[in-house]
Parts: sequence; structure tokens; C-alpha cells
Amino acid sequence: MAKITRKTAVRKSSVPKKKAKAKAAKPARAAKTSLKAIKPKTVKPKTIKPWTPAEIHEVFSRFRKANPAPKGELEHLNPFTLLVAVVLSAQATDAGVNKATRELFQVADTPQKMLDLGEERLRDYIKTIGLYRTKAKNVIALSAKLLTDFGGEVPRTRAEIESLPGAGRKTANVVLNMAFGAHTMAVDTHVFRVGNRTGLAPGKTPLEVELGLEKVIPAEFMLHAHHWLILHGRYTCLSRKPRCEVCLINDLCRWPEKTV
Repeated sequence: MAKITRKTAVRKSSVPKKKAKAKAAKPARAAKTSLKAIKPKTVKPKTIKPWTPAEIHEVFSRFRKANPAPKGELEHLNPFTLLVAVVLSAQATDAGVNKATRELFQVADTPQKMLDLGEERLRDYIKTIGLYRTKAKNVIALSAKLLTDFGGEVPRTRAEIESLPGAGRKTANVVLNMAFGAHTMAVDTHVFRVGNRTGLAPGKTPLEVELGLEKVIPAEFMLHAHHWLILHGRYTCLSRKPRCEVCLINDLCRWPEKTV
């Protein structure tokens, strides 16, 4: 009879343990495989059917009929006060800006008067507006730049307006359109939402939506187009609960979740 040493005993006792581990591992692998098998496949959304030129013309014809001469809701007296109001409206409501600027524009409606007012006193007028300290600094700085670089007048090109402190592309588009009648498309949160939700001009960025809308909207509607879209987004095509039941373009809208 063979003598069983301690090492032999250890080797023999270790074999069952390895087999046990292997057997235990098999069900785990099988379970993992089964989870993969039942995982649902990602279904790609259906491509939205592009708008036809006739449909786009119909949309803006309806907007025009309902509101022939839409106006921006920011109160202003001249191109300069419009520029200031738009700069102040960043991350703020038009109503809130109007409340602050009604008194402000009575005492400072030109770049020189704004400089004479000074940053500290300007802050007192606009302190109810978000980010008022930064905005006051920008308004004083852009007033100074208008005087030194543009003879105290609001420039008429996008690049020049964008060179002013606190003014970006949207600000430039609003001023060019409202003050000088340019066919620009200012894309705020409302226009961005409407462009994407309706399928008129889908885009991941405001610039993509802007260029998309300019491409498809007929020239005859471009003067007022951004106002119609802003108002539509602000009062009808709401972010959380769109009022599809009263929407002028419900039958043409491509949004798959329309309520009616």
C-alpha cells in the first residue's frame, strides 16, 4: 500500500476544490449570456420627413395672417437702447429687463449719457436683473467703444456689433433685424426649440438652427420670421406642455408627440 505523504494529501484535496470552482463558474457565465440575450436592441427613431417649400410657405403665411407686423417685446427708444436691452436680456426675461430699463432709458439713451451715468449708478437701475454687475460693466464698456470706434453710433455689421463687450451673435442678429431691417435670424431658446421640435430646421447648436432656417424660409417672410418663431415658442410651443390644441401649424408640424 502506497504511503500517503502530506504533499500528496494536499494535492488530492485541492483537486475537488478546483473542480468545484469550475462548476460554480459555469452557471455564472450562463446567466451572463442569458442577460445579453434578453437585452432589447436599440431602435433608431424614424427619420423625420423634410418639409416641402410649399409647406414652409404655408406655415409663414399663417403666421403673417395671424400677426402681420410682429414686434419684439424688449422696450427701447433707438438702436443704442435696443442694443443695451438685448445685452441685459441674456439669461433674463424681457419683462424683467423692461421693468428696469424704463427708468434707465429716461436718463441714459445715448452712449455718452450712459458713460456719464457711470457703472455704479447703472447697477442701481438694473440690480433686479440677473448678473447685473457683469452686465453693468459691459454696458459701460460698449458705450465707450461706440464713442471711440464708431462715432457714438451702433454699427451695422454683425462683426462690428460682436466686437462690443457683452454682445454675441444673437445680440447682433436682433439689433440688425429690429434696428436696421436686416433679414437675420436670431436664435434664442424658443427659436431653437421650435426649429428642432417641428423639424423646420433641426440642429445641435443655435448656429445650425439659424443657418437651417435662413436656408428654408422664403425671403418675403425673413423680416419678421424670427419674431413669429419666438412668439410661437413663448406662447404656444411651450417647453414642457406645448399647446398643440391651439397651434396654427399643428397639421404640418413633424413632432411625433403632438397632443392632437
